[in-house]
Amino acid sequence: MKEGRTIPEPARLWAGSNEPLFAALPGTILANLYNPRSENALLWNLIYPRAQPSLSLRSLLTLKTMWGTPNPGNLKDDEMIPYYWGYAQDGSRLAELDDVLDEVDGSGPKTEIDLFLLGQQLLIAIEVKHNSVFGRCSRYTAHRCPEIHASEAEASICRYWEPGPGQFVRALAFGTRPQNGDVDVICNAHYQLARTFVVGQTLAWKLRRDFALWIFLPQKRWRAIEKSWLDFADRVVDDRMWRWMRAISWEQIQTLPPR
Repeated sequence: MKEGRTIPEPARLWAGSNEPLFAALPGTILANLYNPRSENALLWNLIYPRAQPSLSLRSLLTLKTMWGTPNPGNLKDDEMIPYYWGYAQDGSRLAELDDVLDEVDGSGPKTEIDLFLLGQQLLIAIEVKHNSVFGRCSRYTAHRCPEIHASEAEASICRYWEPGPGQFVRALAFGTRPQNGDVDVICNAHYQLARTFVVGQTLAWKLRRDFALWIFLPQKRWRAIEKSWLDFADRVVDDRMWRWMRAISWEQIQTLPPR
């Protein structure tokens, strides 16, 4: 175990508190697990007992969605290996993930994706919500957006508008590049989902998998998040990826039996 690392007490977790994963997780994630109603705790407590050692893709696709099309492909059933915050139960890191984060996010804060499900054919990136909504750009909120708020003397650029793996408009119809003085911009409204999508898509390319973006949230929170999700989904350029997107309630996940 890393020096100074505190693993959540078993009483704070429903199961699996002895998994090697907990010796590898960053301290911020571990601290969040102490709150039994946090998104991290909900994710672990609902998925872990049902993913021993994997989740059936067929079972996942039988779940009733709050938003999502019927199974659009001819994929065979597959065993989907969970990677919680990028780590498997044995503490190993998802292959290529760190390289992708460096390519997409550069030297800035790295995108943290709650759950990946990796199969032989498909990579699913899952954003988990409890009471919160999708995150916006902290630099825009603080009036430090390099595209909009910088003076000519301080002119800078946002890497997510520059050509390269992190460029949002490679995958998402976000319109034209923001200009100084714009009141609001699409990349701010969809910042968290856009980063998650671009990281997941780039990783899927490297792993030679098809890509899908899903969200898990309580049924009662769907109305609060629906409009934002629908607007984002409508901007996904690749129709194949759009058809694999899903919004699934925690209540539906609970219907999956422990394995």
